[in-house]
Amino acid sequence: MSETVRLPKITKAICLLLCLLLSSGLYGCSPASESTDSAASAESLSEPETTPPAVSSEQLSPSSSSQPSESSSEPSNSTTNDAESDLETDTKSDNPDPFLQQLTDSMTLEEKVGQMFIVRCPEENAADTAAAYHLGGYILFARDFESNDPQLVTDNIQSYQEVSDIPMLIGVDEEGGTVNRVSRYSAFRETPFQSPQALYELGGLELIESDTVEKSDLLLRLGINVNFAPVCDVSEDPNDFIYARAFGADAAQTAEYVKTVVSAMKQEGIGSVLKHFPGYGNNTDTHTGIAYDNRSFDTFVDSDFIPFQAGIDAGADMVLVAHNIVNSIDSNRPASISPAVHEILRNRLGFDGVIVTDDLSMDGIRDFTDDQQAAVLAVQAGNDLICCTDYQTQIPAVIEAVNSGEISEQQIDQAVLRILKMKQSLGLLETDSEDN
Repeated sequence: MSETVRLPKITKAICLLLCLLLSSGLYGCSPASESTDSAASAESLSEPETTPPAVSSEQLSPSSSSQPSESSSEPSNSTTNDAESDLETDTKSDNPDPFLQQLTDSMTLEEKVGQMFIVRCPEENAADTAAAYHLGGYILFARDFESNDPQLVTDNIQSYQEVSDIPMLIGVDEEGGTVNRVSRYSAFRETPFQSPQALYELGGLELIESDTVEKSDLLLRLGINVNFAPVCDVSEDPNDFIYARAFGADAAQTAEYVKTVVSAMKQEGIGSVLKHFPGYGNNTDTHTGIAYDNRSFDTFVDSDFIPFQAGIDAGADMVLVAHNIVNSIDSNRPASISPAVHEILRNRLGFDGVIVTDDLSMDGIRDFTDDQQAAVLAVQAGNDLICCTDYQTQIPAVIEAVNSGEISEQQIDQAVLRILKMKQSLGLLETDSEDN
């Protein structure tokens, strides 16, 4: 009879432990099904987080939005995704002024987003509202001048500035001619400023220059530091909606007009705004509905872009983007919320200043999306300033989009840096060196 071998208790415990480890799969001996599950789990962990899906054209466009578009060799609508990528890697703000960078870094997200809104001045509690929402600026309209005098307007504006940690942009549309918010009232000027076409007929570009200087001086004395002018749209047809506000000549002549106005405004120290990018052409009024632009991209290159380029080269502070749907650039979205349109403005025309939307309360954008989504889409497209909006709804919407990752805080910072740089150039911000 063979002798039974008895293992010590500790040896039995070690063997039992090894068996348990082998069966658990920690040493590569797990069953095939468990191995497959582990590989799938590892693969999912290595995948990057997905970005929120882009809003589809079906979500953005009303059912009646299908319109024929004129063929064009470039750019295709596929540029939209490329443009969104370009916005994240924009290098124009890679080396900001240290003072402005420090100021931006010191701001809360709420303060940063507030800087990105330039809104219609409330009729009541305007100073309190400016402070509560950290607003970047106010736009004044006719109602703000109608029953007032210069001293009262100046005092009102000063009250807004006094409660703002960062001085506000105070803007107005004083184009001359059909669009005058200030000079239409005799308390501010004996006669309203004339249109560019009327001025040119009377005294050419020389009279336009002197008129711009006088206009800028009047606005600055009131405390207004931005005039939403000049109109850069090329229109030679009196039947066009924009004609009365435009210079009324071809692209080359309009470019000379724009250069003259921007240069004079820059010399006077008032902010200028080129509008309405990418060019209004013969489109209908976007205040009352959607406007489709079916012109070829070559038309914009050979005509519409030329005055904007002249204004940019002359040192314009802002460019305002219209709500027209330009089919040759982006047939799915109004220009104001189209990344492809903003990519052209940044990279093709080389504009590194502040981009501002046209009024988001206009039907040309409201027919596409609601107020909350409009502001989010506007920021995603590449706008730095959101204009004339429902700020009580839209500021929280943008903040939430940042917190959820739908908008990166890096993009918010780039926009704020551009806004602060503009404010600095207008003498609204004092740097440390200026204090010493």
